[in-house]
Amino acid sequence: MAVQNAPAPGEAPLPAADAAALLRSNAAGPHADRVAVRFGDRTWTHAGYHAESSRWAQLFVDRHRSSERPLHVGVLLDNTPDYLFALGGAALAGATVVGLNHTRTGEHLARDVRHTDVDLLVTEPGHWPDVEGVRADVPGVELIVSHRFPRHDDPPDGADDLDEVLDGLPREDPGLEPGPDTRWALIFTSGTSSAPKAVVCSQRRLLVTGNRMVMLMDLTAEDVGYVCMPLFHSNALMVGWAPSIVVGAGVALARRFSASGWLPDVRHHGATWFNYTGKPLSYILATPARADDADNPVRVAFGNEGSPEVLETFAARFGVRVIDAFGSTEGAIAVSRDAPPRRGAMGVAGPTVLVVDADGRELPPARFDADGRLLNAEECVGEIVNTAGAGPFEGYYNNDEATASALRGGWYWSGDLGYLDEERYLYFAGRTADWIRVDGENFPAGPIDEAVAAHPGVVVAAAYGVPDVHAGDQLAVAVVPRGGVRLDPVELARWIDESSGLPPKWRPRYLRIADELPTTGTNKVVKRTLVHQKVRRDRLGDDVLWVRDRGEPAFRPFTAADEEALREALVAAGRANLWEI
Repeated sequence: MAVQNAPAPGEAPLPAADAAALLRSNAAGPHADRVAVRFGDRTWTHAGYHAESSRWAQLFVDRHRSSERPLHVGVLLDNTPDYLFALGGAALAGATVVGLNHTRTGEHLARDVRHTDVDLLVTEPGHWPDVEGVRADVPGVELIVSHRFPRHDDPPDGADDLDEVLDGLPREDPGLEPGPDTRWALIFTSGTSSAPKAVVCSQRRLLVTGNRMVMLMDLTAEDVGYVCMPLFHSNALMVGWAPSIVVGAGVALARRFSASGWLPDVRHHGATWFNYTGKPLSYILATPARADDADNPVRVAFGNEGSPEVLETFAARFGVRVIDAFGSTEGAIAVSRDAPPRRGAMGVAGPTVLVVDADGRELPPARFDADGRLLNAEECVGEIVNTAGAGPFEGYYNNDEATASALRGGWYWSGDLGYLDEERYLYFAGRTADWIRVDGENFPAGPIDEAVAAHPGVVVAAAYGVPDVHAGDQLAVAVVPRGGVRLDPVELARWIDESSGLPPKWRPRYLRIADELPTTGTNKVVKRTLVHQKVRRDRLGDDVLWVRDRGEPAFRPFTAADEEALREALVAAGRANLWEI
């Protein structure tokens, strides 16, 4: 049984002096011959993992030039063992891994590389075209390509080969002692600004979080994790991988998430826990049910943003205990699950967690009707804050202004919306107006606003989130046409795909065409109002709505029947509160 009253974030014991000491202990102690990493039919023991990590560490020591900061290693890889070897090498060498999001391309990728001062970038052939496309924009960054885990459709590349580079260096552990406060990773997240922020994660932060996850999921060295969420995401590192090195267990990697491949994979690897964020449980549930679905080794799943219906259905169908918790990369807010579960709630908030308005005033508790529908959304929904401060949050790299904003007044401001009931159960109510979360990934609205507004027929555009049936948001964009212009939704969809530069997840599902948008006295669009209006005709007035179905090339009219179907689906999924907010 998982330990529900585990320490608060950042307060679990440090399991070793630093990550380097932990990897050496795993390699030389009783876990040495246990499998640490599984990929397809290949395995590496903890001793083998340390040996591979030592080779990478020698590379990082050799390339380290600055006396002022650690070597910054950009990693643009799928979930292959090389990603974990890079992390192990960084642990031993005192380097910092920068997890690059492979859904960000072009100028967005170049910006992330420059913003985090990447010195060395390791990628694989499948991502080489994206790297080559920004090569001129990131001068001075050394590029290395790994061919060790090829795919059949790998394109040719023109960078140094990883194995050739490693073969020219010593193989032994460099023997350094970086210390627990050494910056181990920079993990991108998204906030209210127009670009992602890089959250600083020291060796202490990742090890302490991994130890807390061990307690929450009651893991031992006999367990096997299954990591199919991308390793550039904090959920995969902190819930999927970090517990395995803390307790001497193993993890199996899936290159990418596959709904149909999940059950065969966890059976093949004997996985007993896995991590998720956003919609994966919904996608797995969409696969055809079989009588033997519960015949699998998975004991516990840990993640966030699953709807109540999905969590309950998944747990029953696959015989898995699902722990759906509030979480963020910053990690400064947590709720206790050591209480009877309440449908839709994430747990009970501690005394320092409040829901406040923009001025920091605590909001009244939520009220519900007999059917559990939220009655006072306009007065009870606000930003979730921790009045005790930052907790384990160590700041944003190269962004003092954002760090100060998140910690203003000595509190931690999460940027997440929520509400508390009379007994302090906390309910998640979406993102603040400039945050959008699609398929488990956060991104800011600003770049989407700018991209769509670049259309010659658009004078202003504002992106916002509409509740998704299963988790997170679907993207909506409200536009005001230029005077005398009649926007053609078919042409606009084609332009967004071909000319906007927006990656697929950043392209709107809903299109709202309006004569004007709600604005402040300084002519800034009030995003909170758009979020409240959603795609509800009773709130939109005469605005025209269109929708773009998954896989379709163009928008079509969003009808009253579509609106009712969306509302009913949210009700059925246990997310009706998001329709009322």
